[in-house]
Amino acid sequence: MHAHAAENLRFIRDAMERASAFTAVPGWGGMLMGASALVAASVSGPPDGTRRWMVVWLADAAVAAAIGLTTMAHKARRSGAPLSSAAPAHRFALAFAPPLVAGMVLTPVFATVGLATKLPGCWLLLYGTAVATGGAFSVRIVPVMGLCFMVLGVVAFAAPVSWGHWLLAAGFGGLQIGFGWVIARRYGG
Repeated sequence: MHAHAAENLRFIRDAMERASAFTAVPGWGGMLMGASALVAASVSGPPDGTRRWMVVWLADAAVAAAIGLTTMAHKARRSGAPLSSAAPAHRFALAFAPPLVAGMVLTPVFATVGLATKLPGCWLLLYGTAVATGGAFSVRIVPVMGLCFMVLGVVAFAAPVSWGHWLLAAGFGGLQIGFGWVIARRYGG
């Protein structure tokens, strides 16, 4: 009897957590985003402060955003949780957006003051912050992923400039693919 009651409580607790959590984080989409970052890293080479290097990574950011938004909408539609009216989706977006906006503001600042080679650290740190803060309203693995990005961002600031594209590949490629796989397998795609 006690085991049955504990199982019922666990089911209720899990159901309440899913109802209040943003669960449309796309695992398969994260893996695709990671694949595009690996391509960008191989095309861009080490950060050299050139416009070409930045264009490669900014183009990849646009591709990744399109993949992420499309697959997020698909996952939400498939699960019957619309993005436009769901409170968990709004909380996730409100926490996720500010660090990304900070990255959009800091990117041209870094580029114009001669710090473009430090952008890998900036991007990894701020994307990680976005994922960690947005992930506070999602399943538990999402903020962990954000913290891993943040650690890579700190490493990128301390590492030699020539490692920048490898660290971007490790984060936007490797972490996205690894965590995407876990999210896809454990959290429905």
